[in-house]
Amino acid sequence: MSGNTLGLLFAVTTFGESHGPAIGCVVDGCPPGMTLSEADIQPDLDRRRPGTSRHVTQRQEADQVEILSGVFGGQTTGTPIALLIRNTDQRSKDYGNILETFRPGHADYTYWRKYGLRDPRGGGRSSARLTAPIVAAAAIAKKWLQQHHGIQVRGCMQQVGEVSIPFVNWEDVPGNAFCAPNAAIVPELEAYMDALRKTGDSCGARLHVEALNVPAGWGEPLYDKLDADIAHAMMGLNAVKGVEIGAGFASVAQKGSEHGDELTPQGFVGNNAGGVLGGISSGQRVTVSIAIKPTSSIRLPRRSIDRAGQPTVVETFGRHDPCVGLRATPIVEALLAIVLMDHALRHRAQCGDVRIDVPPIPGQAGCA
Repeated sequence: MSGNTLGLLFAVTTFGESHGPAIGCVVDGCPPGMTLSEADIQPDLDRRRPGTSRHVTQRQEADQVEILSGVFGGQTTGTPIALLIRNTDQRSKDYGNILETFRPGHADYTYWRKYGLRDPRGGGRSSARLTAPIVAAAAIAKKWLQQHHGIQVRGCMQQVGEVSIPFVNWEDVPGNAFCAPNAAIVPELEAYMDALRKTGDSCGARLHVEALNVPAGWGEPLYDKLDADIAHAMMGLNAVKGVEIGAGFASVAQKGSEHGDELTPQGFVGNNAGGVLGGISSGQRVTVSIAIKPTSSIRLPRRSIDRAGQPTVVETFGRHDPCVGLRATPIVEALLAIVLMDHALRHRAQCGDVRIDVPPIPGQAGCA
């Protein structure tokens, strides 16, 4: 199976399955000399882990990370960093009824067509459980980016099902189970999710993620553009069906006079480009929005076929998120951080000696 690695110079390769003994990753390319311990990684894993509220899957996983290599004396050595997260609460029996059938909306059918066999337990390799190692790896990237460039990556929920979430402030995000930047709307979101769970159905979500203080100049045109790599990474996240950079699809209705961000001595007038021009970071805030489809695992009976091509009805049992987007904020942050880390090293390798005298522009990061 190919396609398990994200990044070139900062490369993260994941391994494992949802119901195997463990999941994890190997992080190659982390520069040496950075202090690192499990305590630097665990907080983001705690944000992502299941069972944190009544609105998400009740699978109870501690998601305790173990550093197996690449760190000596509390510092990164420059060698591959192996991270391990043990699975402790598997219930494989919940999936016994789908061994011969295919759940609508899942990868069951396509995995079978590609490999000739599949692991039905929790989706196996296609499970969102495999996002935990990505979050762990990104904690390393986040720390390096913050130390060397002052970069901050943050995300929030913009919409749950039909309920849009007006932005109020970032301070509200960590205080609720929805990562909503609006504490006042949380009771409405809770009522919406409670009603949805009772019906046995599911819903999608829209999330926003952004990076502050990204220097100008990162990105490798033409085919390794910064925004292209961001979109590639985001589409690698389970259930993502849409990615927008900056104004995204709203740019269709904009005029050129409106969309093109004018430059003044005081900085850019707007940020419809999402911090990326021609595939290269502009020094503005990098902004991304993603659409996550409704959870495919629902209790309602759905039509399907078995491996012989005969019609059947599938009912999904087990513990599932009625909206997988509720735990996705730290994951989209992680994917953005890994892409930025990779491009930081790539820029340093080729253009680390480039220096341009540019007067300070308010709200814009300087060149790397």
